[in-house]
Amino acid sequence: GSSIVLSSSLGRPSDLPTATMQFRAIAAALLGAALFGSANAAKLRARAAQEPDTSCGKGFDNLVKGSQDYYRTAAVELFTHPSHTMDNATFEGEFECWFASMCTTKCGGLPSQADSRKAKLTAMCQSVEADWLKIWKMFSQEEIKWFKNNYPSDEVDGSEEGSEVHYKQAMETAKEVNKKELLCMTLFTIDDECVKWPYIRLGK
Repeated sequence: GSSIVLSSSLGRPSDLPTATMQFRAIAAALLGAALFGSANAAKLRARAAQEPDTSCGKGFDNLVKGSQDYYRTAAVELFTHPSHTMDNATFEGEFECWFASMCTTKCGGLPSQADSRKAKLTAMCQSVEADWLKIWKMFSQEEIKWFKNNYPSDEVDGSEEGSEVHYKQAMETAKEVNKKELLCMTLFTIDDECVKWPYIRLGK
């Protein structure tokens, strides 16, 4: 029965001190590993504090009020699709992050193309029928390169073989769910000279 297996697994009484010593050794090893891991985590946190994340530029809250006001108007005017009208609230932090990054870097020095595309851009961005691809085709080659190099959702190798995690998973989600709105926000910000007005300037 089970009692026979149990007694045989315990061994003779003389084996118990050895088993106790082995248990203590294992416990000590586990404690050491935990302390080592905790120390490493503390070092990583200290390094992160010394090297602040600049993905969001200087941060939305640190932008001048006029720039913050611009974003508020853009978030209303560009989220026009019936199924996306609430996404400006759902992904508010992610869109504010990208907007702050653009403002901080002055859109990489990209020139405004408002004179040549603002009217069409406005119509496409506020149309419920035009998809994100139509907006993407309005990007210049320089803007495409800049966007790909600066939007903070770079893929990095994961800890497990074959896995990939996004450095900014939430930023990647916001981009995929609201790709059209994100691209529109990007081009409007560039064309409004990143940004010189306290409100989005729509084309006529």
